[in-house]
Amino acid sequence: MRRPAFIARQSGCPSGLLGRIIGSIMATETAAANDAVVAALALQPTDHVLEIGFGHGRTLDRVGRQLTTGLSAGIDLSETMVRMAARRCRDLITAGRVTLHQGDSAQLPFPDGHFNKVYSVHTLYFWPEPARHLREIHRILRPGGCFVLGFSPRDDENTTAKFPAAIYRFYTGDEVRTLLEEAEFQDINMIARSVSSRTIALAVSRRG
Repeated sequence: MRRPAFIARQSGCPSGLLGRIIGSIMATETAAANDAVVAALALQPTDHVLEIGFGHGRTLDRVGRQLTTGLSAGIDLSETMVRMAARRCRDLITAGRVTLHQGDSAQLPFPDGHFNKVYSVHTLYFWPEPARHLREIHRILRPGGCFVLGFSPRDDENTTAKFPAAIYRFYTGDEVRTLLEEAEFQDINMIARSVSSRTIALAVSRRG
């Protein structure tokens, strides 16, 4: 069944009571995909890591607890999700190990080369100009830094057919590779994972 448009819009930027409900649902629906992305990051305790589109904050919290001397930062468009994640991560925020930012990944509020690892899951579909976001991610990564992008590829029609095309823009793995190459990422490795009867593609790349 195709997801109603008003629900699909909320998925891109949850707000209000419905947004909080959707955030809670996404915490369950996206758990396996987030697990696959975190595994691909190969986290080390000293890493400085950014999550783009942290939503419910569960993954941000999990990453923050692994970075004993590093930092887990996140940025999300949604004020509702920032509040939700702040409650979940309150102890790590107090300890200075997690920071939250409300904003757009097309204009990241961080200096050049600030992070050595960046990840984002199920956000690509909502970027009107993916090249702007990817260039910004490339800018804030250190040379040799790793970026992992998790997404449902357009070829997985069992998944993509459920979402309205007016709101979600899906890409093939080849299209994502081209977008990353144009943003000057290197060593791009496309990995397919079967997750809860869905295909999740991981684009693992590095800044040259």
